[in-house]
Amino acid sequence: MIDLYTWGTPNGRKVSIALEEMELEYNVIPINIGKDEQFSSDFLEISPNNKIPAIVDVEIGRSMMESGAILWYLAHKTGKFLGQDSYVTLEWLMLQMGGVGPMLGQVHHFSRFNQGVAPYAEERYRSEGHRLYGVLDKRLQESEFLAGDYSIADMATWPWISRWE
Repeated sequence: MIDLYTWGTPNGRKVSIALEEMELEYNVIPINIGKDEQFSSDFLEISPNNKIPAIVDVEIGRSMMESGAILWYLAHKTGKFLGQDSYVTLEWLMLQMGGVGPMLGQVHHFSRFNQGVAPYAEERYRSEGHRLYGVLDKRLQESEFLAGDYSIADMATWPWISRWE
């Protein structure tokens, strides 16, 4: 059993997608980030960086924070969705973690929630978001999935792509 500490954000959705795809039993524990529940002392014991998602693998008592690390852990735990070449999967997962997620998070912050407050930031992150989508589009013209096979890289990236549309 996995305890999943999450909220309805693109980062929060990544792990729930993986848990469903891997057919793992899990229990959702909502962490309302709008009410600053991520700063509670109980949650900080699981996720010292005060970010969702986080998990506890109840079977072995292991807690994990950071969505990419959680996806990598779950893929190794189950032996599923690492792709034909796990290093290719890792490359595309890291593109999501270091590029797509952070940059599109900034696009949404400046363009949707603070529109007109910081035009330079809006344009900078929007341009980088479009560039990253170009990288993804090129890859998906070559392959049906980012790592060749459906993998944790796709699970991590999809919530951001669907939010952009």
